[in-house]
Amino acid sequence: MNIMNLLTALPGAVAQGLIWGIMAIGVYITYKLLDLADLTVDGTMCTGGAVCIMMMLKGYPVWLALTVAFLVGMLAGFVTGFLHTFMGIPAILAGILSQLGLYSVNLRIMDNKANQAINVDKFHLLVSLRYIKNVPVYQNTILIVAVIIVVLIAILYWFFGTEIGSAIRATGSNPNMSRAQGINTDVTKILGLMISNGIVAFASGLYAQYQGFADINAGRGAIVIGLAAVIISQVLFGKIQSNFAFKLAFVACGGVIYYLVLQVVLWLGLNANDLKLVSAAIVAVFLAIPHLNAKRKGGAGNA
Repeated sequence: MNIMNLLTALPGAVAQGLIWGIMAIGVYITYKLLDLADLTVDGTMCTGGAVCIMMMLKGYPVWLALTVAFLVGMLAGFVTGFLHTFMGIPAILAGILSQLGLYSVNLRIMDNKANQAINVDKFHLLVSLRYIKNVPVYQNTILIVAVIIVVLIAILYWFFGTEIGSAIRATGSNPNMSRAQGINTDVTKILGLMISNGIVAFASGLYAQYQGFADINAGRGAIVIGLAAVIISQVLFGKIQSNFAFKLAFVACGGVIYYLVLQVVLWLGLNANDLKLVSAAIVAVFLAIPHLNAKRKGGAGNA
């Protein structure tokens, strides 16, 4: 096992972790702010990339492709929200239905092909695996994604401080009290789901550029990675008293930590086919840590 191989792979792991950190911020909005289990993201994590790559292949600029990817992701979130609020379907089932339907939609978007590639030499990509090393600083993928995260956090920090943003947060904290205060919780849930899936689809557009192709299976297991980043950020940074902006930044850091751990595990000799199993194990471990700590402290107190 050569330590140089690990060091060489780390910049790519950081870049990939930052992109998935954006996706994790979207998951955080539903999982922590709205207190909803939304599985739509496994579909929108493919949809955004499919829309972005297909638009760029047809000659549209990258900024427009990413914008449309974000809007299409919001539309997917709206469908889930509509199924949940107006049709009375439990959130987790509404997400599964949307995710299932998106599989066919994503195939249609990609001209009924399971994979659509884009050439970094022929198209102007915002991020790419080839933009990690030996490129100008302003073109470096890690720097660009980091700047995007800072801008995204600033926008979300402002938005969730507005009246409608506060209503969304209140809905997740106490829906009954929110309704008593005159908040239409159905509308706020739909808005939260739209924002969340829009961010996930945007991250998908970046990720498809980064790897050079959109794939129908790109979103499979995405919710596990998103939850891993959220849980890791809570376990490692949860005791730090911080405002909303820092909590979002910690979630993005959770994505980076997750991919660094995966890279180290691969370096130690793990078969790449076992990555899904390791991903599930990482989430399970970080989910269990707070519970085990509470039990240990409770046991010590009783003693």
